[in-house]
Amino acid sequence: MTAFRTPGRTAIGTWVKLPTSDSVELLARAGFDFLVVDMEHAPLDVLTVHQLLGTARGCGVPALVRVPDRSPSTISRVLDSGASGVLVPHVDTVADARSVVSAGRFPPHGSRGYGPTVRAGAWGADVPGYRAAGEQVAVVPQLESREAVAAAREIGAVEGVGALFVGPADLAVATGLDASSAEFAALLDDVASAAKELELPLGTAVGTAAAARALPRHHDFVLIGNDASLLGSAARAVVADAR
Repeated sequence: MTAFRTPGRTAIGTWVKLPTSDSVELLARAGFDFLVVDMEHAPLDVLTVHQLLGTARGCGVPALVRVPDRSPSTISRVLDSGASGVLVPHVDTVADARSVVSAGRFPPHGSRGYGPTVRAGAWGADVPGYRAAGEQVAVVPQLESREAVAAAREIGAVEGVGALFVGPADLAVATGLDASSAEFAALLDDVASAAKELELPLGTAVGTAAAARALPRHHDFVLIGNDASLLGSAARAVVADAR
C-alpha cells in the first residue's frame, strides 16, 4: 500500500472511531495520507464500517480497518467492502501471521472466499480488478507482546505481510514496562531492526503531533490521535479561549 511510504517524509494517518461518514470526509479534507477505521476499540459494526469505507473511497483517501480480532470472516468482509488492508491485533506468532495473511488472500495463496459482486469488485463489473486487488491488500500484524517482538523477524518474513506495526500502549501494558525505560526502547528497536532487514514499512501510533515529531526517523507511517480525540481537544480549546 503506497500510503505507508511517502517519499521524503513519514506518512500521517489517524484512527476513525466515530460511526459517521462525515468524520471520514472531514479527516480526508484535512489532508491525512490514510485512515484506519477502528473496530477493536470503537463500537463499529460491519455495516457501519462498510459505509465509512465508501466515504473514504469517494474522498480518495486509502482506508484500512483494524479488525477486532483474527477472525477470517471479519477480515474477508471488510476487504470486500473496499478496505485497502487490515491491521490485525494480537499477532504474536508466525502461525498467527500465516493465518491472517491467508484470510486476506484468495486461493491458492490463501483461504479468502471469492465473491466479486461486492464493492471491491465494482459490484461484479471489475472481476479481474477484484482478484488483482485481493493479492495486493495490506495485511499488517500489530505487535503488542514480548512474544510478538521476539518473533518480529519471522512474522515479517511471512509472504503477504505488508508492514510491521507496534502498538506502544498495548506493548507497555503487556510487558509491564515503563514506556520511557531503556528496556522498552530496546523492544521497539528490535522491531525497527527487523523491519529494516526485511525492507518492510514500520508504523506506530501516538497521541499528538509533538509525539509524532519526536519519533525516530525510521518510522514510515504513524497514526496520530483519532477523530473523537481531535474533536474533543478542538472543542475544549474553543471553550477555554472563549472563557
